Amino acid sequence: MNGEDAEKILNEADVLVPGAEIETAIIRMAAEISGRMCTADPVVICIMNGGLVFAGQLLTRLKFPLQVDYVHATRYGHDAVGTHLHWTVRPQTELKGRTVLLVDDILDEGVTLAAIAGYCREQGAREVLMAVLVEKLHLRKVTPGMRADFSGVEVGDRFLFGYGLDYKGYWRNAPGIYAVKGM
Repeated sequence: MNGEDAEKILNEADVLVPGAEIETAIIRMAAEISGRMCTADPVVICIMNGGLVFAGQLLTRLKFPLQVDYVHATRYGHDAVGTHLHWTVRPQTELKGRTVLLVDDILDEGVTLAAIAGYCREQGAREVLMAVLVEKLHLRKVTPGMRADFSGVEVGDRFLFGYGLDYKGYWRNAPGIYAVKGM
């Protein structure tokens, strides 16, 4: 894939959630998170690379003191149970006894999110919450009925990109949530 191919993908894609709706959802989520976590002294952990755009939009709207960290962990191979992650960067902040808010672009099957949450608990986090911009509606969650504690928008089961989500490395910067035509 190259830039020209990526341009064609965007031009043919279906816009599922326009940028204005995303911004409204982030404002709503920030209010919900602020109400729930205002006295928690949390560590907010951005999951790279997908969570970067969303975290940047969310953090400035949170109205309480917090610390920020990040992880870069991806599944490798085609491991269906999600127990094997390739950790590029682990959180540097002490998690023992802390409330942790994981911020990511999407909850799809939840394999990576569940594994990172498990790691945080192993490090002694008192509570681990999840905030995702997009929650896909399907029945293939790693844990049946798995849901994020805070979610922006819900979409059907299609191949998505935009606002942090990528298509073959491209279009994390697209200003809404798009679905690849036919996928």
